[in-house]
Amino acid sequence: MNLLEYLGTEFASFDEKPFNPVDSAALSQFCMVRAEGIVPALRERKSFLDLGIIVENLLSPTSRAVHFVDALRTELFADMFTGLAPEQVKQNLFALAASPRFRTMAVRDYLSLFDTERQTQFAAMTFVYKKEFAYIGFRGTDTSFTGWRENFNMVYDAPVPAQEQAVRYLEAVAPRLPKRLFVGGHSKGGNLALYAALRAKPEVQSRIERVFTHDGPGFKAGMVTDAEYAAIRDRVHKTVPQDSVVGMLMDSPADLDLKVVHSSDKGVQQHSVFTWDVEGDDFVYVHGLTDSARFTDAVITQWLARFSDEEAAVVVDALFRAFEASGARDATEVLSGGTKSIALLGEAAKNLDEGARDVLVNALGSLAETAAREATQGLVQRFTPKPKASA
Repeated sequence: MNLLEYLGTEFASFDEKPFNPVDSAALSQFCMVRAEGIVPALRERKSFLDLGIIVENLLSPTSRAVHFVDALRTELFADMFTGLAPEQVKQNLFALAASPRFRTMAVRDYLSLFDTERQTQFAAMTFVYKKEFAYIGFRGTDTSFTGWRENFNMVYDAPVPAQEQAVRYLEAVAPRLPKRLFVGGHSKGGNLALYAALRAKPEVQSRIERVFTHDGPGFKAGMVTDAEYAAIRDRVHKTVPQDSVVGMLMDSPADLDLKVVHSSDKGVQQHSVFTWDVEGDDFVYVHGLTDSARFTDAVITQWLARFSDEEAAVVVDALFRAFEASGARDATEVLSGGTKSIALLGEAAKNLDEGARDVLVNALGSLAETAAREATQGLVQRFTPKPKASA
């Protein structure tokens, strides 16, 4: 099965079958729904007063409790679904609204922050099952250049604004929720969920039963200490597909239990949880990452190690200036275009000033050199005879 088929066939309540990683993945995708005017807004304003921006949904009137069915408003569908798989996000909404397992869940405390100047894209909402437990879900990256710029900023800046907001949000909603808490998200949402759990106050952190990060990237080197990880390590459930790229970016503790999921698709398309195989009430796991994923991880890790934080900031700025110069309407036109994207950026680079163009060309050149060197080393290791064991 896949995620949507699971939602269409799993009829047991949470009283009968406990909350599981597939449930988390489904709710993480509802977090990709733009729910302004549908899901009741977060009423806690105190924690967000120092943002320096107007958060419209914090000022919206309190409304009744809502369920997934309340989001079935076709007049809003044109702008409701975001992310790299908006059609699947839409189907996920239908499935949740129809599912006897999910349809009685209350959805509340919606918060969405978007600030181009501060390069911030953040959204979260909370799902409550009776008085038994709550799932705090964080949105992954939308299709805006602002959202993707914040992702790239994580390489050299720590913490980025969305990570700080994630901690604020978790601590703001927790006092009014059932004692048992689950926290999770997909992609950037997984990173935010883990960061919030790591940095939450002890009285909140102790209530978290599980942190689900579905192909979520790690953190800037040195950002999280071993002691901080130790406090929740056994409660972290990190899943990545076998060709993972996003989930392997940046640092995670070496002893973190990484669960590799089998995907029915290939390459970067495996980033979508809708391609992940499901059996029973869990994902289908395999023994390890593919050679391609390990190669990509090694290349990117070595390449990023070449730059200081200051140099990385310059490279990211040049890259996004090229994105803007390309004329692309959103990030999907650049990031999902394969060789077309390379050609698009190549043409866009011609419109940059000489300094930015040189930075971008040099950075991409060093990436190519790193990839070639890593490939050569891999071939040498493959064809070098292993020494015979002594008698």
